[in-house]
Amino acid sequence: MKTAIFGGSFDPVHLGHIEIVKKALKNLYIDKLIIMPNYLNPLKHNFSAPPEIRLKWLKKVFKNFDKVEISDFEINQNRPVYTIETIEKFKPTYFIIGSDNLNLLDKWKNIDKLKNMVEFVVATRGEVNNNLQKKYNIKKVLKMNIPISSTEIRKGNFKYLPKEIESEIKEFYGQNFKN
Repeated sequence: MKTAIFGGSFDPVHLGHIEIVKKALKNLYIDKLIIMPNYLNPLKHNFSAPPEIRLKWLKKVFKNFDKVEISDFEINQNRPVYTIETIEKFKPTYFIIGSDNLNLLDKWKNIDKLKNMVEFVVATRGEVNNNLQKKYNIKKVLKMNIPISSTEIRKGNFKYLPKEIESEIKEFYGQNFKN
């Protein structure tokens, strides 16, 4: 069975994440896509929305997607979980990362072992660094059309929120959204 894991903070989930999932399901020919929100990214010191809220948002957004499962594995560890732990447990074919993470792969724990265990797929809004693409043997790239990041949403740019959780995100971040 071919599976892919799409991991990240999803702090908060946005339309770009949904586009990544749709493109992965269409282009990777997988049987299952596991969305894996982390408790806390090992390379970060904090999160904005608590893990349980991010998990709830993901479940609402992806509840009607075939072949998509939301996993609470990393959140249930109640600590930062290294990707190697998740890959060893789930043994996916692919691991989907954003292009922003491609630049950080050298900092990932056991990256040399990881790149031999799983095929990285990069979701990008621009071009992928050719040197990094070769270094990590990246053959699959998902080109995105939605120019948003979770950081921009936390700063008040609510243009690309999923309708299922739009009001919850606006309320959580305490912003008054105006059309």
